[in-house]
Amino acid sequence: MMNDSTVLAKIEHALKSPKPGLPAQMKMMPYPFPDRKSYAEAESLCLKAGVMILLYPRDGSWHLPFILRTNTVMHHKDQIGFPGGQLDPGEDFVQAALRETSEELGVAPKRLRVIGELTPLYIQPSNFCIYPVVAAADRPVAFTPHPGEVAEIIEVPLVHIMDPRNVREEKWTVRSELLNIPFYAYGNHKIWGATAMVLAEFLDILGG
Repeated sequence: MMNDSTVLAKIEHALKSPKPGLPAQMKMMPYPFPDRKSYAEAESLCLKAGVMILLYPRDGSWHLPFILRTNTVMHHKDQIGFPGGQLDPGEDFVQAALRETSEELGVAPKRLRVIGELTPLYIQPSNFCIYPVVAAADRPVAFTPHPGEVAEIIEVPLVHIMDPRNVREEKWTVRSELLNIPFYAYGNHKIWGATAMVLAEFLDILGG
């Protein structure tokens, strides 16, 4: 059922409607968290990046690719995230997300259909505002990871992420602070932080 085209139609329709925004994102926000700027407060000063939520069929169901970044990239070393990166001069966030997906995963923009955008999110530790783009491929895709940026591609079935049994929480020390960290578990991987917050809004839209 999850590979049915009605899923994409539902998402596309939902992305044209008012989005759940920050309340949905906060479901996966680490806590307790010190006072932080909102996206609206930081927009004029933050670095801008486009990130890609890519849906593609594999083995009869929709999947999402996440990347484990290498320890040699400038930002978010050794972290799991969506394909994406900082805007180049003259780009908008959709163009940046498509370009970065091509560079990091080897998926050509012409293979993808952009179906909408999610709510921007400010990441205070790195001073980035990320602009999530949702796109889909109508056929399975072959990935060619960029060796300098991508240590591993993690292909996760959408139904796995949607299952509430795969939402966990642990106490971690992050930047010398003891925090409660909610995350999506997939095998030995833990998808947390800004990536999980963006994913939470996407799943809220899909579930709604």
